[in-house]
Amino acid sequence: MIEVVAELSRGPVFLAGEALECVVTVTNPLPPTATSASSEALAWASAQIHCQFHASETRVALPPPDSNQPDVQPESQTVFLPHRGERGQCILSTPPKILFCDLRLDPGESKSYSYSEVLPIEGPPSFRGQSVKYVYKLTIGCQRVNSPITLLRVPLRVLVLTGLQDVRFPQDEAVAPSSPFLEEDEGGKKDSWLAELAGERLMAATSCRSLHLYNISDGRGKVGTFGIFKSVYRLGEDVVGTLNLGEGTVACLQFSVSLQTEERVQPEYQRRRGAGGAPSVSHVTHARHQESCLHTTRTSFSLPIPLSSTPGFCTAIVSLKWRLHFEFVTSREPGLVLLPPMEQPEPVTWTGPEQVPVDTFSWDLPIKVLPTSPTLASYAAPGPSTSTITI
Repeated sequence: MIEVVAELSRGPVFLAGEALECVVTVTNPLPPTATSASSEALAWASAQIHCQFHASETRVALPPPDSNQPDVQPESQTVFLPHRGERGQCILSTPPKILFCDLRLDPGESKSYSYSEVLPIEGPPSFRGQSVKYVYKLTIGCQRVNSPITLLRVPLRVLVLTGLQDVRFPQDEAVAPSSPFLEEDEGGKKDSWLAELAGERLMAATSCRSLHLYNISDGRGKVGTFGIFKSVYRLGEDVVGTLNLGEGTVACLQFSVSLQTEERVQPEYQRRRGAGGAPSVSHVTHARHQESCLHTTRTSFSLPIPLSSTPGFCTAIVSLKWRLHFEFVTSREPGLVLLPPMEQPEPVTWTGPEQVPVDTFSWDLPIKVLPTSPTLASYAAPGPSTSTITI
C-alpha cells in the first residue's frame, strides 16, 4: 500500500497566467520495523492541469462532437487520461509532466516531488452556473506495474482578469545589480510581476469614485433619486447606494434591491423553447435589501459581493453579467398620508387603512465585477488544498 498526498502550497485559488506549485509526497505507511519484503514500488507518476466543460442539455444546444470515440478509457489501458470518467468535455489542458519513474519505497520511507505549471491565460474562469460549468482540476496519475492507472484530482479555482493576455514579461528590466553567487528564480520573478500588474490594474479600475444620480419614475411621476459612487467593483467589496425619496411626487411604500448575476446563453447555442428547452437566461441573487419606506426621506443600503462568486466574463457559449435589480411598490393615490391626525379634542383610537391601491415596477442597473487577489479569495473562502489517495 502506498499513500500519495498532493498539497498546494498557496491555496486552491489562482489567477490565469500565474504559476501553480504543488508538492506531491509518496509514502509507504508501513512501520519501519517491517521486513524489506514489504517495500512498495510505483512504475511512474505524471501530473496535468485540465478544464472540464459541461453544458445543460435543456438550456444549451451544442454541435455534435467531431470524433465518435468515447473520452473514457477502460481501466485496463495504460494511458494517462486526466479527464477519464469526468462529465463533459476537456476544453483546455497543459502538457503532462512526469514526476518520477520506477520508484521503490521501504517501510516508513517517504519522498516528495515538486510540480510547477503556468495556468493557461486564454481559458475561461471557474464557474458553476445553471447552463454551463467550467471546472479546473490538477490530476496526478500513478501506476503500479501490471495495474490500472490511479488518478488523484485536486480541485482548483481560476480567476481571469481581462487584458492580461496581451501583456508580455519585460526581458530587460532596470533593476539593481544581482549577485552572481545567488540563483535567481525567473519563474517566481515573473509570477510576482504578473500579480503586481494585476493588482495595479484592479486598483486603478475600482478606485475611481464619481457620484452617479438616476431619476426613478413610473408612469405617474417621479418616485425618487438613486445615487451610487462607482459602477466597477472587486470580489469582496460592498455595493453602497443611497435613495432619496423626499423629492418624489409618487409615494413609495416599499422597495427592495438585489445583487444579481445574469447568465445568458449566446443566441447561436440557445435551445428553442418549443423543443423542450429551458429559458436561456437565468438569474442568481447573491444579496438582498428590503425596506418599508413610507414617509422616509432618505435611506441607504450596502450589499456585499461574495468572494466565492464569479466575476463577469464572456465566452463563445455563455456570458455572465452583474446588476442591481430594484423593485418598487408605489401608491396609486396622489398625496397619500397614512399618519394619525396630530390634534384631537379628546383621545381617539386611530388605525391605518386595511387596503391601499398600489402599483409595482422594477428597474435594473448594470454594474461590473472584477476578480480580486487570489490570496484574499483563498483566505476568506478557503477550499481544500490537500488531497490524498491510497494505492
